[in-house]
Amino acid sequence: MTGWIWGGAFTLYVLFRLWYDNWRGPLTKAEIDAFFAEVHGKYGGGNDPAVLRSFLEADDGREFVMLNLVKIEPGMVVDPQTGKELSGREAMRRYSDPFVRALIAQGGHPGMVGRKVGPYIDAWQVEGDPGWSIFGLMRYRSRRDLLKLAADPRFAEIHPYKLLGIPVTFSFPTQRELSVYMGPRGWMALVLALGAALLELAIS
Repeated sequence: MTGWIWGGAFTLYVLFRLWYDNWRGPLTKAEIDAFFAEVHGKYGGGNDPAVLRSFLEADDGREFVMLNLVKIEPGMVVDPQTGKELSGREAMRRYSDPFVRALIAQGGHPGMVGRKVGPYIDAWQVEGDPGWSIFGLMRYRSRRDLLKLAADPRFAEIHPYKLLGIPVTFSFPTQRELSVYMGPRGWMALVLALGAALLELAIS
């Protein structure tokens, strides 16, 4: 019985890693070309497609974390579908909530989200603080998953809410070099091991 318990825990952990890790390697040029052919002109916001293309073409197949600085619209905006007023925060959530759910389905997840509690403390040679509201660290399993999310037709439909709720944003991808926080690979192993140990004690 002990073997079945620990074997089951190990199998669950393997299944988790199959979902959580990128096993397909870097993006291919064909995938990148197909993506830009599909989404060309679909989204607004003033982003330079060449910047995204260079990031995708430099794919190393590893996970990354997107750092997002966000200013939430403090006033009211007009719902483009109903014509009624709604808060800037609600407009943002109409985009961000479905996006986070889709991100989790692709093996990504929020790493940390927090609100701004003061002005710039240390800054030089940068633009003035536009009034950031929150920051978010979003983990992506791979650059391929970023590409899939950007090409998802559901987000083309709700993208206007992003532009209404987030008048100013600043994002760039990062890769972890040092962290004192245990990631999901570690705590999932601990949770499964604890569950197996408790089940073994209960049976015995």
